Amino acid sequence: MTRTTPHDPAAPRLAALAALLADETRASFCLALLDGRAWTAGELARGAGVAASTASEHLGKLVAGGLLVEERRGRHRYVRLADGRTAQLVEELAAHAGPGTRTPPRTLRETGLRHALARGRTCYDHLAGRLGTGITEAMTGRGLLRQDTGFALTDDGLAWFAALGVPLDTASRRRPLARDCLDWTERRPHLAGSAGAALCRHVLDAGWCERVGTGRAVRATPAGLIALRRHLGIEPAALDADWQFGGHRSVTGLPSWS
Repeated sequence: MTRTTPHDPAAPRLAALAALLADETRASFCLALLDGRAWTAGELARGAGVAASTASEHLGKLVAGGLLVEERRGRHRYVRLADGRTAQLVEELAAHAGPGTRTPPRTLRETGLRHALARGRTCYDHLAGRLGTGITEAMTGRGLLRQDTGFALTDDGLAWFAALGVPLDTASRRRPLARDCLDWTERRPHLAGSAGAALCRHVLDAGWCERVGTGRAVRATPAGLIALRRHLGIEPAALDADWQFGGHRSVTGLPSWS
């Protein structure tokens, strides 16, 4: 008698989720929405280079699949990632996929965008890119953050946030205070969790960083460079060096995601 492996009821759901992200247009929408903001179908269509009707069809599938949620403001329809867990899934899948084929940028604008995303960006509600990993490593080096047994703020780290005037939700059971998120350009972890979100809000509200254009790229301001050196010992040159992967420095070596 032949014994068969029992069917796992999670298999169809996993296959359906994988199918949602198997389309390049839908994947590009999810990556664009990692900036944590809500976008219209027209804005996403222009960014992906597809027709509005095509974008609407793909967005409908992502909403029905639970990866995106829809918001209506007056006559306008906006979409955003469903929650932080969805953002973590998209970012970690992008990191797992790796840089792939190094497609040269087609325009100077695309070259600048790739450089800007590698230098610094938001990953849903926390900082990523060289800026995010640089801050994370500086916090670890100064004893504010531990990475040896998982990500955790130390007592000095909690005091550092308090000295900056950044409130932390230390009692929440819905979201960890600190967790690691693998950065898909730097291939190193950056700080996520409620502490990462609070720090991201602070650097933007305090003018330490500013958004670049309408996407999720961010850069340190002159005041921010001074603040990062003062509070974390980060030198400006460490944030402006060319992106590197696998020992090769290159701006054009970035994945062709935006």
